Amino acid sequence: MSDKIRGALFNALGDIDGLSLLDAFAGSGAVSFEAVSRGAGRAVAIDADRQAQRTIRENIAGLGLGDSVKTINASAEAWLSTADQSFDLVICDPPYDDVKPRLLARLAERCKLGGVIVFSLPPEAGVELSNDDYELLAGKNYGDATLSFYRRRGGAADR
Repeated sequence: MSDKIRGALFNALGDIDGLSLLDAFAGSGAVSFEAVSRGAGRAVAIDADRQAQRTIRENIAGLGLGDSVKTINASAEAWLSTADQSFDLVICDPPYDDVKPRLLARLAERCKLGGVIVFSLPPEAGVELSNDDYELLAGKNYGDATLSFYRRRGGAADR
């Protein structure tokens, strides 16, 4: 995710103080680090790439974020089969050459009721979440990327 899109993401999210974040497809971990720098209580960064994991771990140590950011060395799919955590925010920025709609929908299920899911996808991806379970809050195109914001139905915001 580019700096410009990451800035737009967090500006759109607004106050995230104390919230938990799942950073699926974490890459360098920049989304997780930005989240905790803006007040998120904790972040979990998932990536299967060894170099990405090394970079995330080095950045956690260098920034002193061991209490705030946890790294998971696994694919998002493998993590889903073993973990049972839920989060206030779920950010999915998968490799643009391998967008898997079913996997994204399964990751969205890890969002708490009333929480927010954000997809960063190529504009032509055409991935959408069910209107029965998720409310599309906003969508914004940034040329080679589109940010889509959803709220998981059933939380306080729906009452």
